[in-house]
Amino acid sequence: MKSYNRTTVFSGLVIDIEQMEVEIGQRGRYTYQIIRHPGGAAVLPVHDDGTVSLIRQLRPAVAAVMLEIPAGRLSPGEAPAVCAGRELREETGITAAQLIPLGSIYSSPGVFDEIIHLFAATGISQGDAQPEADEEIEVLRLPLAEALQMASDGRISDAKTLAALLRWELLSRSGKPRHA
Repeated sequence: MKSYNRTTVFSGLVIDIEQMEVEIGQRGRYTYQIIRHPGGAAVLPVHDDGTVSLIRQLRPAVAAVMLEIPAGRLSPGEAPAVCAGRELREETGITAAQLIPLGSIYSSPGVFDEIIHLFAATGISQGDAQPEADEEIEVLRLPLAEALQMASDGRISDAKTLAALLRWELLSRSGKPRHA
């Protein structure tokens, strides 16, 4: 891909917006605006009894309370697993003996370069949550099968949560140990 005339048209607290021209084959150059984001990590807490913990929190961007897995933005230079563990502790009070990588996803690659690194947390112990001042979080613990049903029928619509649930279920079915 050849790009030209790259310019940052907006710099914000969390994102920047870059405008550029991209050459597409023989068709010529087209203008794109790309939302730049530092990336994030998200984690599916899986308890020894096979239940999972999800969080319910307000998402002002979509004017809804969403059911999702704990997640957060990477700090500069922070490893994704460190971010996942930090967010898990802050949002739920859970610490994990192990974080199992579930791959990465792009949240909306047509306009957004955000990459989210997914993990499953096992060997869980419970402590006290320490949410940030702008977070009001309710933790729900439910059977994995119920979470998968909620994903199937649309009660869970958050992309990172859908991907993590699917990947964990497929990993579990593959016969690979849940606790490595």
